[in-house]
Amino acid sequence: MNRTLIMRIALWIGAFFNFGAALMFIFPVSLGQIAGLPASGSLFYNWLLALFIGLFGAAYAWLARRPQIDRSLVGLAIIGKMGVFAVALASWLVGVIPFRGFVVAVGDLIFGIIFWWWLRGELGVLRATPPSNPAVEPKRKVMMQ
Repeated sequence: MNRTLIMRIALWIGAFFNFGAALMFIFPVSLGQIAGLPASGSLFYNWLLALFIGLFGAAYAWLARRPQIDRSLVGLAIIGKMGVFAVALASWLVGVIPFRGFVVAVGDLIFGIIFWWWLRGELGVLRATPPSNPAVEPKRKVMMQ
């Protein structure tokens, strides 16, 4: 299986993972409690957070369907996934969420690692490939003799 196919599969799974997470914030009393999320202070904040989680999920699905996966958006996805994991870890360590709430965020860590693995490989390919556009190639000094 090649790197891009693995990434596309991860993006599709990540999209559904995010849609499921968004549902936990839309329904904090039922689904959110099952996942170990703390009680909501305001549905406005839950729904707003669900919107952004869902948008990331939609972006993952969009990226999975693109002929070429946008590296900049994958970089943003890595920051988002690792950020969610870091917040969950800190929240668990200070006792804001139970262990099962932290375990859900381990999925974000796994996706972040897969996304980073793919991006690192893509950047390695870019470094190994010489530029084909003459406008991009560095200008060489012509020596006068």
